[in-house]
Amino acid sequence: MIIEHENTYHHKKLTQFGDKKKKTMHSDRSNFSTADDDYSNVNDESNRMSDEGSPMMMSPWNQTRPFQPSPSSTSSPENALIGSLVREEGHIYSLAATGGLLYTGSDSKNIHVWKDMKLFTTFKSNSGLVKAIIISGDKIFTGHQDGKVRVWKSNSKDQKTHKRIGTFPKFFDILKSSMKSKNYVEIKRNRTALWIKHCDAISCLSINEEEGLLYSGSWDRTFKVWKMSNSKCLESVKAHEDAVNSVVSTVDSLVFTGSAEGSVKVWKREGKGKNMKHMYVKTLLEQECAVNALAWSKPGSVVYCGSSDGVVNFWEKENQFSHGGVMKGHKLAVLCLAVVGNLVFSGSADKTICVWRREVAQHTCLSVLTGHTGPVKCVAVEREAESSAAYGKWVVYSGSLDKSVKVWSVSEQSPATTQNGKGSWD
Repeated sequence: MIIEHENTYHHKKLTQFGDKKKKTMHSDRSNFSTADDDYSNVNDESNRMSDEGSPMMMSPWNQTRPFQPSPSSTSSPENALIGSLVREEGHIYSLAATGGLLYTGSDSKNIHVWKDMKLFTTFKSNSGLVKAIIISGDKIFTGHQDGKVRVWKSNSKDQKTHKRIGTFPKFFDILKSSMKSKNYVEIKRNRTALWIKHCDAISCLSINEEEGLLYSGSWDRTFKVWKMSNSKCLESVKAHEDAVNSVVSTVDSLVFTGSAEGSVKVWKREGKGKNMKHMYVKTLLEQECAVNALAWSKPGSVVYCGSSDGVVNFWEKENQFSHGGVMKGHKLAVLCLAVVGNLVFSGSADKTICVWRREVAQHTCLSVLTGHTGPVKCVAVEREAESSAAYGKWVVYSGSLDKSVKVWSVSEQSPATTQNGKGSWD
């Protein structure tokens, strides 16, 4: 059964108790509310760890006994909440941070810009709530519910001024393409659309700076490749049988996609320009629960995957992307990931953010950031202005369906709250 919702978080697939039928939801919001309320006061972090257990066995829907509450948070004193940014305009869906500025997208069509914990400026997209934001130089790319990518440019002399300089695809390109029947592809039975257009919400964006390429993933099950310099759609790839929830462009022409169907796939870019093709390489993961987020660690060449079973899987490039293990830290779906240096941040429907430190092939939970009253939908990280590379202090922004963005100070040198080892939540 397909159910469609307009204002919801991550398109995902859930398996109900005692029901072998899979229910797919064209949405950003699944029915986590009941389970979320049940565990809203739970904060037992004693078994957050990285090991090689089965992701499905660690599902929050597959526990043998209830979680045991803990009286206090495990956040390190060095990892503290700085403040909250609240503007009553709906759920926070997307974040991007650069140069001390934070860009936020929400249910409204406005993109807010924050500086020094205060609202700095706002610019309006006029159409389509903002589901993804990514920044390249002085350009801001936003992905929208209406299936379009909009491009904005900040004024170097006045940071408060942002001008829309383009839309992917351009109107002229749509008009020109529509005149040829070969440019139409089947998207559903008896329904066709132009291949250069997304026909459903854009869920994610990724940039390859070296090649000047923008990747957009959509609920229409495709990812598209755009030339940023001229707004041209170079290729459209039917990547999955369900919504694409995350796309990440990495080194060696590799691209990773994660889907609501529960899979993570690897693609390799070959050729350039009109001759560019993305070839399927392999599938890293196939499971029943949705993949909601992917992230790439450049220093360690590791790809991370957060999914609705509450765990983070990872694969290592140096081992031909063999499965490295799972990080067990959440009681509900992992909805977002961010990686900086040796740190990995995972935000969840359980309202927490886990901070992990990678050491060789193991991950240690440094702390668990608590304070949101709704699922954590997006996370962005930026080095503190006063921090040196050796000291490793970071500003972490987390956006939630509680309509707020929280700002945290996190130290890479924090003592771990738990040690590596094998085990489970049971």
